[in-house]
Amino acid sequence: MKTKNLFGIIFILFLSLHLFAQEEPVGYKFTDITNIQVSSVKDQQNTGTCWSFSTTSFIEAELLRLNKHEYDLSEMYFVRFAYEEKALDYVRYQGKANFGEGGQAHDVLNQIKKYGFVTQQAYPGNEYDPGNYKHRELDKILKAILEVVITKPNKKLTSVWFKAYQAVLDTYLGIIPEKTEVNKELITPLDFVKKEKFNIDDYVELTSFTHHPMYSKIILEVPDNWSHDYYYNVPLDEFISVMNSALKSGYTFVWDGDVGYEGFSHKNEVAIVPEGTVEFTSPQKEKDVSADYRQLEFDNLTTTDDHLMHITGLAEDQKGTIYYKTKNSWGDDSNDLGGYLYMSESFLRLNTIAIMVHKDAIPKIIKEKLGIK
Repeated sequence: MKTKNLFGIIFILFLSLHLFAQEEPVGYKFTDITNIQVSSVKDQQNTGTCWSFSTTSFIEAELLRLNKHEYDLSEMYFVRFAYEEKALDYVRYQGKANFGEGGQAHDVLNQIKKYGFVTQQAYPGNEYDPGNYKHRELDKILKAILEVVITKPNKKLTSVWFKAYQAVLDTYLGIIPEKTEVNKELITPLDFVKKEKFNIDDYVELTSFTHHPMYSKIILEVPDNWSHDYYYNVPLDEFISVMNSALKSGYTFVWDGDVGYEGFSHKNEVAIVPEGTVEFTSPQKEKDVSADYRQLEFDNLTTTDDHLMHITGLAEDQKGTIYYKTKNSWGDDSNDLGGYLYMSESFLRLNTIAIMVHKDAIPKIIKEKLGIK
């Protein structure tokens, strides 16, 4: 009797463990194919400055690739100057231009060309609450100043309105340093760029939309392209091939796209476009995203430009599906991957607005079609 009971208990335990194993989620298991060295994950906190955080991370990775020099550059340095240029633009267009926190990858390069770059230590960009970025109040005050200016209360603009605007930026973000310390040497921001041999002309932005001619330079119609910069337009398959070629050759790139889609989950560390219901328990069959489908979602404003991140590697899941290792700017404690996530190729085909990459990362045949030397 005791023996039978013992066997019965063992059988029940075995059955319970078997059923539990069946019900336990498989989860995503990623194997990195390429994993390029980059700087640590930062946190943009309560600001709309992902464009600066992602592109600054990209530049830091480029300095590592080019010179093996590791720096923590100031994101708010670029934000500060972009705010100044946006203000001048907004006033010249008499309020008919985009003004806000958002931007594009080229905004950082445009500021570097004029003002160089500095370290985070030289310009933390936070005079109101060190360590905690919060730009909502700043953004509203700046916008309020501009709204008054464009009404021309004195019939014409004074010569000092811009100084008043800059004074607000000084108060919130800090006064711009004339020099930055690099390896115990004080140098100007522009000399810092020269010292690192960082050439902004080596970087290009690419996109893929069928309402423009292929292999042409276009002004991308997204609100955050407030400076009306140009992008190279390429077919979707070639767009993806540029990304793959870059990562396989040791180049990272800035990714601009839509993360509002339900298949994006930073918390679950994945971004997918499944054929069926969106679930993050295990890999699913994903949609075959065509150029026509991508264009449709852009034209009906389902796919919009709302976030920039830094793509740093290639990976595959346990079923062999390709993913892109992505460095976000929401802090290293924002998920269990230290602030990274993996985005599937289908997700990129559908939701990528544009990328910025070193021109040497582009396959030769595509460079020739674009006329890039």
